[in-house]
Amino acid sequence: MDKEIALEVTTAKRKKTALVIIISIAVLVLAVMLLRGYIKSTITRAEITTAKVEIGNIENTINATGEVLPEFEEIITSPINASIKSALMDAGNKIKAGQSILTLDKSATQTDYEKQKFQLETKRTEISKLKLDLNKSFYDIQSNNDIKQLHISNLADAVENAKRLYKAGGGTRENIEQAELNLKVAQLEKKQLENEIKSKQQTMQLEIREAEIAADIQQNDLKELQRKLDLANVVATRPGVITYVNRNIGANIHEGETLARIADLGSFRIQGSVSDNVADQIRSGLPVIVRINDDQLRGHVSNVSPSVQNSIVSFDVQLDDRASKLLRPNMKVDVFLVTATHSKIMRVANGPAFKGPSVQDIFVLNNGKAERRTVHIGLTNFDYVEIQNGVKEGDEVITSDMSEYKNSKEVTVKN
Repeated sequence: MDKEIALEVTTAKRKKTALVIIISIAVLVLAVMLLRGYIKSTITRAEITTAKVEIGNIENTINATGEVLPEFEEIITSPINASIKSALMDAGNKIKAGQSILTLDKSATQTDYEKQKFQLETKRTEISKLKLDLNKSFYDIQSNNDIKQLHISNLADAVENAKRLYKAGGGTRENIEQAELNLKVAQLEKKQLENEIKSKQQTMQLEIREAEIAADIQQNDLKELQRKLDLANVVATRPGVITYVNRNIGANIHEGETLARIADLGSFRIQGSVSDNVADQIRSGLPVIVRINDDQLRGHVSNVSPSVQNSIVSFDVQLDDRASKLLRPNMKVDVFLVTATHSKIMRVANGPAFKGPSVQDIFVLNNGKAERRTVHIGLTNFDYVEIQNGVKEGDEVITSDMSEYKNSKEVTVKN
């Protein structure tokens, strides 16, 4: 008969089996770690890039994009409603001041000018006629006034005669009173005539002044139309390069429509754009570095757009060397906005080894070994990284990506 196995024996066997499994797994893991450590703890010199720690300055920057634009670009617009008769220049042509670019058909505006000129002459003729009427009216009224004065003198003599005759007994009191009444009536009529003269003068002078003002307004309109006709001869006002010209021969264009653009390629500016996440750090006067291939130009923010479009903030950069030979119209460039500067600090060339956190591990070469060190990172830019501690001047730091060796305290570097 089979014997029943004791519970204690079964439990002991299970524990023994579990212990064997755990030990086997631990040995396997240890073997893998040792193997991995052996494989990963060796690297060739050709696989890495290095840079030496040096003392210098560093600028913290914000990355942005930019486009090179002419600093001065003249936009020539149509001064009148017209049609394009001919195009004498193409985009890209160099042009001198005074050279013609386009010819416009301005016959309709010229007809309007002649019409307004005739209307102005008519208005001036009306003013001359008003002045003649004023002079004639004044002369007529003044003559009547002189006649009235003679009549008053005659009536005054009649009063005196009536009084003498009455004293001599040859007249009556009624004759004196009638003569005095006739004199008073004549005097009132004269006063009325004088008021009429004054009123007539003022009225006609106002009419003349009103007509002169209307003529002056028409004269100014005529001068403005003449100026527009002169501008319709589309010529360059400064030397430069034509960047755009409307060559749609026969097309009708409206007043204010763009006909051509002339750029001065002797100086340039940068139109930059950056995410609105850093908009609070952008201000006028902020130093700027513009990178063109391996070259750099410096400048400053001259203007920041107050509006945000599609989460983008636009700004203008004025360069210190606006006539640099590196600049070309519409060229795309990298723009770096300098937000802070540290002087006389330890710095090393930037590279993939620096991931961004303020505290991180790096590897420093020392006697054929790459030693892992924990350092504090300060300011960073596209060229340098500030290292605040953990290294000294002259140390050679691995700048390539060493994330595969993050668990190794030391890595052997083979030539």
